[in-house]
Amino acid sequence: MNRLFQYTAGIIFSFCLMIVLLFTSVEAAVYWIPGYFEKEYNKYQVTQAVSMTMDDLLDVTGEMMSYLRGKRDNLHVDTTMGGVEREFFNAREIAHMEDVRGLFLDALSIRRGCLMVMVLCLIVLLLLKTSFTRTFPRAVCAGTGIFFVLSAVIAFIISTDFTRYFIMFHHIFFKNDLWVLDPSTDMLINIVPEGFFRDTVVLIGFIYLFSILLLLAVCLFLIGKFKRKHLAA
Repeated sequence: MNRLFQYTAGIIFSFCLMIVLLFTSVEAAVYWIPGYFEKEYNKYQVTQAVSMTMDDLLDVTGEMMSYLRGKRDNLHVDTTMGGVEREFFNAREIAHMEDVRGLFLDALSIRRGCLMVMVLCLIVLLLLKTSFTRTFPRAVCAGTGIFFVLSAVIAFIISTDFTRYFIMFHHIFFKNDLWVLDPSTDMLINIVPEGFFRDTVVLIGFIYLFSILLLLAVCLFLIGKFKRKHLAA
């Protein structure tokens, strides 16, 4: 029974860790990679589409990303477009970005919750006198392996028709149609076209799957090390 509790706590720990890694992968893709937005803007010729200099566009992007993390109270951002001073985002875009910000902040809250559950699991494992060279790596490896398979399947499904699942995502997570934007009047859709989202999802997937594989490798190494030590004894 004690061993069952140990494995259960270890698997719960690994599931929470997978969620933490997922949200961290999203954050890493859009916040931690220097020059990512500039590279994408050049790729999709965004500055020409919105008649802005790259510096002005990056300034607007910086304010937008700060807003999403709750470091800016509003999204009223003034800039220069086509030589004219104007507010970049219109009312519809601001309303949609409020929804996006809500999702992003909710994700950060879920990540903090998962971290707390992970700490609780570690405390339980310590109280149960769990072997962190034998039982714990096996449990984490099992949970991580399940998530890896599920993630790979989901990634394959999305890759078959990105547009379809991109629209499905919006229908699931947004309760209104504010995300349906017009390129002729809404600048947001011009600076982050579908191609940008496709590239970003691929990047997030790469970071996430690489993190899972790295974790699996560490767990398998520890399991192998324990086996070698046990055989030698």
